Amino acid sequence: MEDGTLKSPGTRCDTGADHGFDVANWDVREGCEVRQILDRVADKWSLLVIALLDQRSLRFTELKRLIDGVSQRMLTRTLRHLERDGLVKRTVHPVVPPRVDYELTPLGVSLHATIKALVTWTEDHQQEIAAARADYDLRAAAEEEAAAV
Repeated sequence: MEDGTLKSPGTRCDTGADHGFDVANWDVREGCEVRQILDRVADKWSLLVIALLDQRSLRFTELKRLIDGVSQRMLTRTLRHLERDGLVKRTVHPVVPPRVDYELTPLGVSLHATIKALVTWTEDHQQEIAAARADYDLRAAAEEEAAAV
């Protein structure tokens, strides 16, 4: 059983798809399928794997080399999760030593388009976010200083 998954199929959740986008309709229970899927695909390692596999299929060692800071164990778990969710296809070639390639499935390719839009938004707004962070840090430091006095 995968870490963080339930033994039974997840609970279907009303995400407001039929009624327009309304976060109040999101089911925040831990067993919610939508929540489980978002938790899986929105983690940093999954995002990086999906982005890299959009370019071409890669071997495990290539992925590990390209993703700075990922451990072998975490990359293995991430790839297994993505394969289980139908986003990544694993192909084992019958050679010695065994060669394993990973590539996006059509479902994974469709998710990459959404991830790319998120990355583009982040790039477009990184200066505004940096300014907001600096402003927040100044206010927080001033509040700490005032509380200490």
